[in-house]
Amino acid sequence: MRAGLPVTVPGMTVGLLGGSFDPAHDGHVHITEMALRRFGLDRVWWLVTPGNPLKAHGPAPLSERIAQARTIMRDPRVTITDIEARLGTRMTSDTIAALQRLYPRVRFVWLMGADNMVQFDRWDSWHEIAARVPIGIIARPGWRMPARFSRAARILWRARQPEAQARQLADMQPPAWVMINVPLNKQSSSAIRARLKRART
Repeated sequence: MRAGLPVTVPGMTVGLLGGSFDPAHDGHVHITEMALRRFGLDRVWWLVTPGNPLKAHGPAPLSERIAQARTIMRDPRVTITDIEARLGTRMTSDTIAALQRLYPRVRFVWLMGADNMVQFDRWDSWHEIAARVPIGIIARPGWRMPARFSRAARILWRARQPEAQARQLADMQPPAWVMINVPLNKQSSSAIRARLKRART
C-alpha cells in the first residue's frame, strides 16, 4: 500500500465523497453522518480534489482545504484524504478504478448530493462510474425532484433501488443507486465563500 493512503480491512464498506470542500462546512458533515447511518457504511473518505473541472475558478490551496476540513469533521469513521493528488488522478472514474485496484477487497459506494445527480451526465466517463460502484445520493434543499428526473436518472432508471434498501447498497451489483431523503441542511461552500468575501471588503 502506498504511503499516506487509508488503511482498511477485508470486507469493509467505504463511502467516497468527492469534492472541492472549499471550504468544508456543517452541510458536508451532515450528509456524511446521514450516509454512514442510512447506507450502513463502515467508513467515509472525503476525497478533497486538487481542482474541479466544472468550476470556473480554482479552489483554495489543497493543503489549506484539507486542514480546514479536519477541523470541522471529527468523526473517527471519516478520513480526510488527498488521494487524487497522491494517485495523480483528476477524473472520478480514474480515481475509483485506481482505488478498486489498490483495495480489491473493499466495497466502495460513491456518495453525492442530489444537486450533483442533476449534472452527473456532464461528468467524464459517468457511465463507467455507474458501472463500477453503487451510488448513494443524499437529498439536498431544492434538488430532490430535479435529481429524480435528471437525464442521468432517466438513463439509469432501471438501476434505481428503493430507499428502504439503502443499507444494502454496498452489497448491490452496479449499476445501482439509492436516493435517501434526509433532514435538510442549507449550508453551501459557495454561500460561505460569498460571506467571507463580503467580510473582507
